[in-house]
Amino acid sequence: MQKRFYSNGKLLITSEYLVLDGATALALPTKFGQDLVIELTHHRSIDWTSFDADGSIWLQAVLSLDEIASGETLTIEPTFLRLLSILHQAHLMNPTLLENSSGFRIQTHLSFPRFWGLGSSSTLINNVAQWFEIDAYELLQKTFGGSGYDIACAQNDSAILYQRKENKPFVQTIEFKPECAQNIYFVYLNQKQDSRKAIESYRANGSSNTDLISTFDQLTQNMVLKNDFENLTQTIRAHEQKLSEILHLQTVQERLFADFDGVIKSLGGWGGDFVMVLSKANPEAYFKNKGYPTILTYAEMIA
Repeated sequence: MQKRFYSNGKLLITSEYLVLDGATALALPTKFGQDLVIELTHHRSIDWTSFDADGSIWLQAVLSLDEIASGETLTIEPTFLRLLSILHQAHLMNPTLLENSSGFRIQTHLSFPRFWGLGSSSTLINNVAQWFEIDAYELLQKTFGGSGYDIACAQNDSAILYQRKENKPFVQTIEFKPECAQNIYFVYLNQKQDSRKAIESYRANGSSNTDLISTFDQLTQNMVLKNDFENLTQTIRAHEQKLSEILHLQTVQERLFADFDGVIKSLGGWGGDFVMVLSKANPEAYFKNKGYPTILTYAEMIA
């Protein structure tokens, strides 16, 4: 008998970085995600296989139940160690699951290429948390860290407003259907960002920026309530300029696409993964000519 768990991918639309300090963020679950399929075995181990979107295997490992319980192994391969850390922490949060079992065969399947940055880690964390019947936000903090908005996206099928107060997540599901959705595109920059390093860089640039929270709360509200083409253009430009000042970095449009007729917004960690593009004309030819062939419409990306 199989068990299957599924989690949605994510895109952080507003308040990147500032969400760590309590700003309200708009985040969107994607049509893409990851599942986790479990079968019982009798091998006193977990036989783990992870498949990329094209069906290729990107991780194959056998972890003994003793390794998971202790968190110790002789293997030094980084991907194996990350998986062991997740399972070890989950076990510490609910020891009875492994103590009462003889072993498992597990497969995970991504419906997006894992380098896209849509949440291969967060969807795994949420699926493991469902399996162990533990709190996914707590498991995230004990492994990868971060604000937790990606866990909220994994667990919800509609747009969310996400905020952390007193180190606790607050999630409000909302209906978000931009008036100019037909003018929104997502372009992959093929420069996958390490979320932990991006956060470290943000912290290194100054204090918690709590004085700016109200500014980003307002920008988020503007995007939710005033999302016709002209208003959304103004909000994106204001949001990009403000974060550029905080991070001491050029905006992605200034750095890579200064001649583009439209507006471009970084999503999540600045410098890679997807950007959101607002354009009156189909921008496919422009970005392909620049060397960025992966372009999705709003309808193709967002659930």
